[in-house]
Amino acid sequence: MKKILFLEDDQILGETIVEVLEEKGYVVTWAKDGHEAADVSYENSYDLYVFDVNVPYMDGFELLESLRDAKDTTPTIFISARVDLESIAKGFHAGGFDYLKKPFYAEELLIRIEAKIGGKLQLHCKDIEYNPSTKEVRRDGKLLQFGDVGFALFHLFMTRQNSVIDKAELLDCLEHSSDVALRVAMNKLKQTTGLEIKNIRGVGYILESC
Repeated sequence: MKKILFLEDDQILGETIVEVLEEKGYVVTWAKDGHEAADVSYENSYDLYVFDVNVPYMDGFELLESLRDAKDTTPTIFISARVDLESIAKGFHAGGFDYLKKPFYAEELLIRIEAKIGGKLQLHCKDIEYNPSTKEVRRDGKLLQFGDVGFALFHLFMTRQNSVIDKAELLDCLEHSSDVALRVAMNKLKQTTGLEIKNIRGVGYILESC
């Protein structure tokens, strides 16, 4: 069984994430501050770290930097409410391989974890097959090609099926944020994939279960 060290000081979020991961068979050690996480990381080996950034005593960035200095190469996912580019860049420079912005669905974190250490994860919707690990998208077996914007939108919808995605979050995927640009990008995505993505007027969009 794969072992995960999870650093999070929010009790409710922590309980939710631990429950989801343990249901999938992962062995989870939950630390609630940076010092506790550092102690258990030196005492045990893990297949993956999931670190919140804003935690007491030692933040997630500092913790991972100290672990990397100690030659610890364990793959690491950061989770954080910090969404500015400087913080995201800092996470990758510290040695993280992924950065998930809060708030997020526990299932989205699970998808990223399974893509990294869980094995053969495939997401399906109608005739679309998506492998988040390799980022390959196939329709009726044929490989689809996306630009950066199209792929970012596609990934959101495939990993958050049955959830309304707020328009503001979709606009963040665009190079030049505007309602017109979003409509164009959404139309192109639907034409390329054939997915039935519905517009919830004034709220956002949803890809219902396929």
